Amino acid sequence: MTQEFVLHIGKDALLTALLVAAPMLIGGLIVGLAVGIFQAVTQIHEMTLTFVPKILVVFIILLLLSPWMLNVLISFAGTMLNNIPLVAH
Repeated sequence: MTQEFVLHIGKDALLTALLVAAPMLIGGLIVGLAVGIFQAVTQIHEMTLTFVPKILVVFIILLLLSPWMLNVLISFAGTMLNNIPLVAH
């Protein structure tokens, strides 16, 4: 097992985590920005106003994209399991 192999595994793990988390993070960011603009325009500065829409959007995105996210994670896990013989020798 070389340093390049370990770095490749780490890079794949980080990219997979980013790929799976990105839709929920981007959805929360967009909703947070929209609520922030709404609060600035209406001058309503309630801190709890942003939490419920963000949670709902993240939950909806999670429900809609969970099959795709599961496929990405299963693919990554399969790749890691196939690499066990390379690591074990």
